[in-house]
Amino acid sequence: RENPQGKNGRCQVLYMSGMSREDCCRSGRLGTSWTEEDVPNSTLFRWMIFNGGAPNCIPCKETCDSVDCGPGKRCKMNKRNKPRCVCAPDCSNITWKGPVCATDGKTYRDECAFLKARCKSHPDLEIQYQGKCKKTCHDVLCPGSSSCVVDQSNNAYCVTCNRICPEVTSPDQYLCGNDGIVYSSACHLRMATCLKGKSIGVAYEGKCIKAKSCDDIKCSAGKKCLWDTRMGRGRCSVCEEVCPDSRPDEVVCASDNATYPSECAMKQAACSMGVLLEIKHSGSCNCKDQLYNHLMSFKNNILPDAG
Repeated sequence: RENPQGKNGRCQVLYMSGMSREDCCRSGRLGTSWTEEDVPNSTLFRWMIFNGGAPNCIPCKETCDSVDCGPGKRCKMNKRNKPRCVCAPDCSNITWKGPVCATDGKTYRDECAFLKARCKSHPDLEIQYQGKCKKTCHDVLCPGSSSCVVDQSNNAYCVTCNRICPEVTSPDQYLCGNDGIVYSSACHLRMATCLKGKSIGVAYEGKCIKAKSCDDIKCSAGKKCLWDTRMGRGRCSVCEEVCPDSRPDEVVCASDNATYPSECAMKQAACSMGVLLEIKHSGSCNCKDQLYNHLMSFKNNILPDAG
């Protein structure tokens, strides 16, 4: 009988019945346990409901002796004196000692910290460029043939640009960009983004129309139209219902010169008002922003009467 143990020490999944402990434990895997109880699936189901699993469950491995955790991991005894595989990447061959920016948009203090993060929960994580993650492509050196592009949240990413896009065969592929230009397909929009070095983004599907308000724009399911008052255009956006708890370093100053605890909170406010808001800069709006806003308001109210 081969079973992984739950936190309560009982076996909770039946892998195979009618096995000796020697056969069961031959694999050397940490998560394998054995019980001499006769455990047909129907009995295990009853034990799961009433007892939290099969009783008399004995782990195959109770120490780190002969445990193979695989590449980048090692066996370590935890606080409950149980052997566990933990991330321990080989950092001996790393030449760059400084911080690195990864594809999740986060800065890791060094490549070793990055390797630990990838081992723990992000197997697809890659390093984009050396140095801290930046808000501009200035001083970003992208590897190989990739190019630096600033996304809609003003984060610099290294991406591989398409040089050729397949010929468009259906008008269903047309997209209206946030710049008011019609793109033949998503590929053509990505190519334009690469050439520009700044994210264009999709306003809505189909060709751009001369909309007077959001009432003229039909958004796809799950999106809401937000009006860009500065450009006189609409944009379909995803509205997040709940924002995670924000950290002090996530505060942003938005295009309405108001301070929001995070980009998510800013987007929530934009959705509730139906007006497009964009990040003006990180941190709270300072006195300069307020003074500029006051002066512009004063100018707009006073100058028309002066003539």
